[in-house]
Amino acid sequence: MSTVVVFVGLAVLIGAVAWRPHGLGPTVGASLAVAVAALGGAVALSDFRVAAAAQWRAYVTLAAVMTMTSAAERLGLLARLAAIIEPRTRGPVKHAFRVTFALSALVAAALSNDAAILLMTPTVILLLRTVYPRRHPKFLVPFAVAVFTAAGVAPLVISNPMNLIFCDHAGIGFNAYAVAMIPVAIAGWLVAYAVLAWIFRDVLADASPALGAWPTTPEPLGVGARLVLLAVVAALCAYPIFAYFDLPLWPVAAAGAAVCVAVSLHAGHRPAALVGGVTWTIFPFLMGVFILAMALERVGVVGWLRSLYASSPAPVATIGVTSAVGSAALNNHPMSVLNAFALDGSPDPGNTRALAALVGGDLGPRLLPVGSLASLLWYDLLRKHQVDVKVTTFIRVGVLLTIPTLAVSLLVLWLVTGL
Repeated sequence: MSTVVVFVGLAVLIGAVAWRPHGLGPTVGASLAVAVAALGGAVALSDFRVAAAAQWRAYVTLAAVMTMTSAAERLGLLARLAAIIEPRTRGPVKHAFRVTFALSALVAAALSNDAAILLMTPTVILLLRTVYPRRHPKFLVPFAVAVFTAAGVAPLVISNPMNLIFCDHAGIGFNAYAVAMIPVAIAGWLVAYAVLAWIFRDVLADASPALGAWPTTPEPLGVGARLVLLAVVAALCAYPIFAYFDLPLWPVAAAGAAVCVAVSLHAGHRPAALVGGVTWTIFPFLMGVFILAMALERVGVVGWLRSLYASSPAPVATIGVTSAVGSAALNNHPMSVLNAFALDGSPDPGNTRALAALVGGDLGPRLLPVGSLASLLWYDLLRKHQVDVKVTTFIRVGVLLTIPTLAVSLLVLWLVTGL
């Protein structure tokens, strides 16, 4: 009975996230899923304490990163992204496409994949409609897909909330993660860009320059914006130093966030505006997902995964593909927690198996829209801006992207960690 109830809870979670990916949707879904599992006897009150103790450091880091992102946006740092892309629209469209992909990848790496989706998607849509007043309809989908795709394998552990939670649980440090995953991310970006350029080759062959003009030239960065930029860069530089001395990352992120908050308040921004820039609802969602994964462990799902991974003659490929398919179907957050439990205690030189699970979790959501919060947020933004990406188009492009990118990424991971 408890097994059926836990799977019903999982279905409730997936349905709620897919139906309403923003606001309270994920939180309500996770809460209902945990409640259903508790009614079936698969969740105990002590599980909340265990989940909080296991994840609080990752929660503090994640909240700090989102605070820095909010401050950067409000002080005009991210508005300058459009100004960087706009001159490239004066030549062939493929130049603007290339810059859009590169900037989206950079924002995703430094601030997180969710930040890249939330900040770059509306910026690029507005830019295209402004500088291509007549031709923009044919450019919207390719450029929007480029923004989503660029947030691929997370090169830094802070680049994806899911990876941050997983690595905190598995004890994988910032530097160990970066050494292995930066080459993987670079290879994945190159393959993904090549595939996108091929898929949209007809659209990108348009060599006519833009006819419209960006309405205003952004003002030079003020002192506050420069201080926030300095705080973000300082935090990024401090992470590997702290990791080298085996110190936790959350104090670095918290200090960077404190500087950004102080600068923003001095610039006249209301505290409520800064607080509103943090997606607080993601924290009860992550807590609920962790607790639900504990329930799935009790009913044997984790044991099945552990057996599958242990018996595979090619564990890196098996774990990566299973994680990708599972993430596409279940959402990558619950899949990552299941993998964390399944890989606990298994021999893993170089963290190869754990990182293979993360590669699959990062790339799998390209197969189905329900695969991650980032993909659902992306779809929600597109709807708000009247951009229609059919699910069949998402799946077709996703399959063409995911198969070669996943294969190359796992191969590079295997080579890097095997050296």
